[in-house]
Amino acid sequence: MTILCVRFQLPPAREAALPGLLGLLEEFTPVVEALPPDMALADLRGAERYFGRNAVELASVIRVRALALHGFDCVIGAGPGPMSARMALRDARPGVTCAVPEDGVREFLAEKPVTALPGVGTATARTLCEYGLDTLGRVAAAPLSTLQRLVGAKAGRELRDKAGGVDRGRVVPNSRLRSSGGTPVLAEERPFGRDELDPDRHRRALLSAAGELGARLRAVEKVCRTLTLTVRYADRSSTTRSRTLGEPTAHSAALTRTAYGLYEALGLQRARVRAVVLRAEALGPAEQASYQLTFDPVDEKVRRIEEVADRVREKFGPGAVKPGTLAA
Repeated sequence: MTILCVRFQLPPAREAALPGLLGLLEEFTPVVEALPPDMALADLRGAERYFGRNAVELASVIRVRALALHGFDCVIGAGPGPMSARMALRDARPGVTCAVPEDGVREFLAEKPVTALPGVGTATARTLCEYGLDTLGRVAAAPLSTLQRLVGAKAGRELRDKAGGVDRGRVVPNSRLRSSGGTPVLAEERPFGRDELDPDRHRRALLSAAGELGARLRAVEKVCRTLTLTVRYADRSSTTRSRTLGEPTAHSAALTRTAYGLYEALGLQRARVRAVVLRAEALGPAEQASYQLTFDPVDEKVRRIEEVADRVREKFGPGAVKPGTLAA
């Protein structure tokens, strides 16, 4: 077990604390991959030799330091590869690291539903289940030719390998959360009071989050180039998708359109959604951003209304304008 998958239990308004928590992991290994809004992968192969402790023992130290130095608890999964570590995280609990031994990955995966495998979407899972391949153990035992007929040649081969515990992934260090010159990430989360199946409610939550995100960007005079959507499900899994905008913006209507596009691309059907999170990334100064002129009077009108709403917020506080009312 050399890979940790760590989910920090960050409140919705504190997701910008993730860069500092990544620094905590980097005290143990330089091979850290951020998985916003609240997760990270860490490759501890060198750390195990250096500190003379195995990954589970180091996970306990990381958990204590996260609580003592940052005030956040975390749940941790450990495995021989990134895939097994991420899947172990589903069974982890605060204070207890779920560890998958190197020689036990196939057995650990066997009873998991096919939807638990990273990269298996709703449509693929539905196709496999129609043929009785509803667990990873059954997928791993299926003939390769059958899987290739169902999902394609390349995807079928990758699916069988992953279901059988073959993990060719690696931890790729990234630094996209460490931009300088201001807040690196702005995030808005909309949790549901219950597991929500209604797509209209999902879209209303996105509308609210995009409206508030735009207002916060304008308040700090920033624009974002990338918008990321994370959908969290009832089974504690999540899906994250990002999209680079045509031009950097803090315009709530543009953010809303992009958020809707990301949501529609997921193709969710009867998904039990627990929360949606929007993050504005790749931030830059608003005064340095180019603005594509438009002859659309509706767009110009919405931008003028946003300016008025921002002045209202500045004078009477953030609650003076209901989030999302100007983003449609």
